[in-house]
Amino acid sequence: MQVSRMTMKLMIKITCPKVHDVGYRVFLLKHAMNTALSGLSTYNRDGDGQQEVIALVEGDEARIKAFLKAIEKNKPEMAEVSNVTSEPYDGEVGRTSEVAMFCSFVQLDKAIPLLLDMRDDLKAVRKNTDMIPQMSEDIKAIRKTTDTTLEEIKGLREDIQPGYGLSMQQV
Repeated sequence: MQVSRMTMKLMIKITCPKVHDVGYRVFLLKHAMNTALSGLSTYNRDGDGQQEVIALVEGDEARIKAFLKAIEKNKPEMAEVSNVTSEPYDGEVGRTSEVAMFCSFVQLDKAIPLLLDMRDDLKAVRKNTDMIPQMSEDIKAIRKTTDTTLEEIKGLREDIQPGYGLSMQQV
């Protein structure tokens, strides 16, 4: 006996001043994959002076309810959410796997310039550290001097201690 599951579609709107450029679409993708939703499309939109993330979802009712519960309860760390609404939707919804591929490309597009900047910064650090061998020799010389000074102080303390102990007994 096979149980038929009713497929449903929703349009979910997530709004507030800060829901763009905080990883919201990747966040939605993660939850869609965790709940095994077959369909997900996401995009950013500006509406009435507020940022919106739109998620079109398709799947059986239980999975969509689990997805909604997860995204109403959680949000990306840097996001500021004021409202999550949903309404029935009757248009086309892309496949979740296509969104996963698209999100990978978007993240790479954002990461590559940062990685190139980091590479350039690392080159500059390496250039500045070319002087370290000489600094290392200077540090060794200071340590040697410091060790000698500490030994002298230790000897002085040993010389002072017996006399100090006697003067304390006389008081």
